[in-house]
This record gives sequence, structure tokens and C-alpha cells, in this order.
Amino acid sequence: MDPVVATQNFAARLAASAPGAESVPLWTLEGLRRADPVLGIALLVIVAVVVGEAVRRFTRLPRACGHMLVGVAASPLFLRLLERTDLDPWKPLLDLAVGVLVFELGTRIRPRWLLDNPLLALQCVAEGLLAGVAVTGVLIMLGVPALSAAFAGAVAMATSPVIVMAAVHDAEPRGQVTERLLMMTAVSGVLAVLALKTWRVIALADAPIATEWVSALVNGVVVLSGSFLLGAAIGLLLTWLSKPMRRTSASAVLQIGLLVLGAFLAAQWALSPLLALLVAGVLARDRMGHSLTVEPHLGTAGAALTVLLFVSIGLLSTVENVTTLWIWVLAIVLARAAGKLVAVVTLARPSGLGTRQSLALALALQPMASSTLLLSATTFGWPADTPQLEAGLLQALWIATTLMQLSGPIWIELALRRAVREAASS
Repeated sequence: MDPVVATQNFAARLAASAPGAESVPLWTLEGLRRADPVLGIALLVIVAVVVGEAVRRFTRLPRACGHMLVGVAASPLFLRLLERTDLDPWKPLLDLAVGVLVFELGTRIRPRWLLDNPLLALQCVAEGLLAGVAVTGVLIMLGVPALSAAFAGAVAMATSPVIVMAAVHDAEPRGQVTERLLMMTAVSGVLAVLALKTWRVIALADAPIATEWVSALVNGVVVLSGSFLLGAAIGLLLTWLSKPMRRTSASAVLQIGLLVLGAFLAAQWALSPLLALLVAGVLARDRMGHSLTVEPHLGTAGAALTVLLFVSIGLLSTVENVTTLWIWVLAIVLARAAGKLVAVVTLARPSGLGTRQSLALALALQPMASSTLLLSATTFGWPADTPQLEAGLLQALWIATTLMQLSGPIWIELALRRAVREAASS
């Protein structure tokens, strides 16, 4: 939205609320509903900060729980203060907020660990693939067309990096389960991105099936290699430019600026912003080591964007038509959980993980990710961006994602703080 147009709209609403105008006071619920969306979201962010701190202090749950609850309260589910379409002008900032957390995730993982422990690498790949296959298979058995079921399976592969990083910021856990959680979150996100890119090529193709698969394979290679090269370039550029300003406040500004550049170029070149920013974080950590200082959320500006992101996740939450779609929703949640549990537990001991730790890890992997969709869609009108889907499946998938994202911090809290005590007790 043009800032001038937004300002004019806001002025018009203020004029409408002047004495004598046919409107209601701004401080009433109806007045808030009619307020400018920019003002409404700004007020929600302020409330979310306060509620998040209260949730953290009295329940020891991550602040993100409070932020998302404020978004849910203002969403069409409850007070209807804002519509989901009101978030479209904010999408570039929301994409940046996701990018900040994905980049930070990249700086926290050690890919060399996968080479030193090949069974861990197999475990990382297996938990994502098995979750996707399980969701796809169960939906097909319930009568969903294979192409639509495969889309749901691709989305179900990923564990939410946004929810995981929020929980890690608040709990500050240390231990093998935490390290594997971060690694598997990164790997499953990459698998989901590649699966969705492949699905889109096949869904839009009109050629014979053999040609479709060749096109999908070529597209996957292009996306993977292009995103890797772009991320490597951003990481190397960060390494070079950071030398004269290490451990200064300008470092976080430089990091955010390069993330904006990377995300923009990835979108322009039809690559994966998530994969590019993840690679940038991994390479920057590998080249700079401990000299790379990455503040949580990349500093105050990133923290503000993260609050906005979690409020938006709450606003986008939906349980509409859950009474008619509940069987699909339940199938997605349970099949995904079973797939990840089987993969993690089966390969636990061979990869050096105990039974209790493997169960905790499977529990922590449950938050589903909407970030793969957030970074690939141009607006929040995803049905237009996902052709040939079975009617109602996208809604069922979004309901399942809503449930697992809103409850995600609780699963991670139970896993890391209660089950394996890798975070300090409250």
C-alpha cells in the first residue's frame, strides 16, 4: 500500500469519527474495527509485547504464545478487529522477519556434524520424508486426489523455524536434543521447499508425465543450486564487510541489510529465500567462527519484526469449517506426528541418542511450518497460488498448521525443559 494513500485513508477515518459524523468513537470495539489497519496493527503489537511478557513471567512459556494469542483475539475468529487481507501490505516486513529467524537458525547449526555422523544425516532426512509420505498416504486413503495429497505432504515435512527459534530464545536450552532439533528444523525446511517447487512444476505442466518429471528435476536443481550460490554470496559478503565493524552496533544493521538484499534477489530470480538465507547463516558462521556476533532476532529492529510476525500468525489462524474438515485435519496432524516419531526413534540409538531423548526430540519437532508458504506466496491469498487442489484441502491444511503453530511452543517447552531438562527449570 502506498504510504500517501495509507495516510489519506487514516485521515479520512479520523474525520469520520469527528463530532457530528455518523460513526462511533475510536476507543469502542466497533470504532477499532473501522480504524485504519496500520493503526490497528501498531496497537496490536504494543498489546502483544505486554501480553507476551505477562505470559513469560507467569507461565514460563515463550513470549511468542502471548503474541500469537493477541493476534488470535483480534482475528476474524473472535473480535474481528482486522481482516487477513489487512496484512498484505505488511508482507515484505513479515518475509523479512521470517528471514531473520532463518538466518539465525543457519548460524546455530554445524553441517560438519552430518558428515561426522552419517546416521544423524539419515535421521534428519528420514523424519521429514517419512512425515510427508505418511500425510500423503493417509490423505489418499481418505479419498483425496494424489496431487492434492502430495501438496499437503510437502508442507507437512517442515518443522517451523519461527516457533523453534522463539522457544530457543526464551528457554536458552543446551544439549544434544536442542542441537538436533535445530539441525532437523533446517533440513526439513529445505526438503519442504524442494518438494513444493517440484510439486508446482508438475501441477502446472501440460506435457506427458515423463517430461513433467524431467522438468521438475531440472527446476529442483536450478532452485537448489541457485539458492545455494546466492546464500553463499550473501554469507561471503557479510564476512568481508563485517571485518571493520565486528562487535559493534552496526553489525546487526549490516546483517539485516544483507538479508533484505538476499530475500529480494531470491524472490526476483524465483529461488528459495528460505534456503538462501539459511545457507548465508551457515557459511557466515563457518567463515567467521566466534567472531560472528548474532544477537537474538538480529537486534531490536529484528525483535520488533518478530513480534509483528507472531501477531500476524495469530491473525492468520483459522478453524473455519473444522466441523466438516475435521477428519482431514486429524489425519494430517496424526500422520505427520507418527512419521516423525517413527523416523526419530528408529534411528535414535544408531545415531547416538537415548530413548527418552528421542521421544523428546520427536515431540519438539511437532510445530508445523507456514514459513515455506509465507516466503513463496505474493499475498496471503494462497488458493490462487496453489492450482489443482482438492476443494477444502488447503483449508484443512491451514487449520492443522494453525493448531500446531499455536500449541508449538508448549510442545517444545515440554520436550526441552520437562522431558530432558536441557533448559533451566522455572
